[in-house]
Amino acid sequence: MNQKEPTDFASNRETNANITFSSKIKNWFRGLHFLRPYNGSARETFDRLLENRDVSEVPIDAEEKILLANILELRGRTIADVMVPRADIFAVEVKAGLQDVINIMITEGHSRLPVYRDNLDDALGFVHIKDVLAWWDRKESFSLSRVQRKALFVAPSMQVMELMLEMRTTKLHMALVVDEYGGVDGLVTIEDLVEEIVGEIEDEHDREEELDLIYESEGSLVADARLPIEDLEAKLDLIFSDEERLDVDTLGGAVFTLAGRVPIRGEIVAHSSGLEFEILEADPRRVKKIRVLARKATNETIDTVK
Repeated sequence: MNQKEPTDFASNRETNANITFSSKIKNWFRGLHFLRPYNGSARETFDRLLENRDVSEVPIDAEEKILLANILELRGRTIADVMVPRADIFAVEVKAGLQDVINIMITEGHSRLPVYRDNLDDALGFVHIKDVLAWWDRKESFSLSRVQRKALFVAPSMQVMELMLEMRTTKLHMALVVDEYGGVDGLVTIEDLVEEIVGEIEDEHDREEELDLIYESEGSLVADARLPIEDLEAKLDLIFSDEERLDVDTLGGAVFTLAGRVPIRGEIVAHSSGLEFEILEADPRRVKKIRVLARKATNETIDTVK
């Protein structure tokens, strides 16, 4: 057998999968044309599409539903909803030396850093690690003002889709969010915007974080939304059905599926097992931390595994 055949087969299979999903999206968004007069939310529009679709169409799996829902939810979402707040921004002063810049990039795990003079409100642009490393053998001559790149400055009210298009046009992938007085409120990268559609993106440089699972005295527990449902069930016995396990892998995914959307902080989502999930931390695109309120039948189980 020709060695190239398996590669061609895999390539064709991937191409066919992409075409199939592309066709699904086209068919679904053709449906949007007929729903334009409807003034409901994006989630309600999505639900109407689900109800009105032909049962003979190619089925849409759980992950594809999430992608489609995320695209619809972008309507009306602003940069203020997705930006990294000022308190969480890591930046570098324009007078910093080469080793100082490299140390910050290594410590914080960022390949781009905003550059400022005196304070962050006097932002000048940003620096990329590629530009920094090019000066490795010329440390004495290095100057941030010489290698810094232009950054976009945008208003917090700007639409997510508008900024994605502007980043694509300008080829600038970092923007500083400024208020009406010119002060910096936050920062957003193209990765932040893409994550609005596809979810959290992690690469080989992202640090592994230990997922918290904290027991509370009243018989409940607090868990990271990324906790695998198998780990939760190991503490609380079986909770989810076989069908639910096929659709979701994490606690956050289970809560999203139960609610049919990203629930807001303070909301309580009930499960048929009797458990309740209280949302402790969330942003517009994902749940971050959840309190599991145990049913009476499992209080004893939780107590015994402390």
